[in-house]
Amino acid sequence: MPTKSLDKYSKSEQKTMAEFGIKVRQLREAEGLSQEKLAEHTDVHRTYISGIERGRQNISLLTMKKLSQALSVEMKELVSGL
Repeated sequence: MPTKSLDKYSKSEQKTMAEFGIKVRQLREAEGLSQEKLAEHTDVHRTYISGIERGRQNISLLTMKKLSQALSVEMKELVSGL
């Protein structure tokens, strides 16, 4: 499977994506969810969740909303401090 190149994103954008991914992982673990369960709740593939957590996915607003609902947080908590 080809890996998405992060070259099209600036270092600042890559940092933001990585920080977002860390926050998603922390919230997922706090909820006691596996990547697979979070993927089921958000209607995306587990490897997509992995990519988010590794800072390799620039997700859509709708995916962010699904994540916030599955993680029982408001959307603003996902992006606060980025």
